[in-house]
Amino acid sequence: MTSGATVWLTGLPSAGKTTIAYELAGRLREEGHLVEVLDGDEIREFISAGLGFSREDRHTNVQRIGYVAELLARNGVKALVPVIAPYTDSRDAVRKRHETNGTPYLEVHVATPVEVCSVRDVKGLYAKQAAGELTGLTGVDDPYEEPEAPDLRIESQNQTVQESAASLYTLLTERGLA
Repeated sequence: MTSGATVWLTGLPSAGKTTIAYELAGRLREEGHLVEVLDGDEIREFISAGLGFSREDRHTNVQRIGYVAELLARNGVKALVPVIAPYTDSRDAVRKRHETNGTPYLEVHVATPVEVCSVRDVKGLYAKQAAGELTGLTGVDDPYEEPEAPDLRIESQNQTVQESAASLYTLLTERGLA
């Protein structure tokens, strides 16, 4: 059985986290790895329904996702987690859960600048915020605490999705996880 691991992709909305995760998932599946992508939007709909976007609710959401990811990873699955997780303490708690259980955990910062994210605006969030229809947008009028020492920093605006996924695959290989 291949070893599991959690790969947490953190970054601003429209940074490219989910696109990179699905690109990497395809490559890993082709090689026979068990892979699940825990998409933040899907988790909010099915596991964290009813939670808002207060700091406390965001923390609860991240802890729920971290629990599921660690459970999968502990059982041989590569859990790819493209979730904003804006607060350092929330991400650190997830890392600690993994360390306590001896489960491999990698933090990847998809460090796309807010100017690029707002142009991509995949979900129209930046436009809604600019129009005054939305408040609490991470990185605009709500904080995003960048990871100080991620296992990998991807600047998606400077490379293709395939190149971003390849750099992440290289990291997994170097760590003996792919």
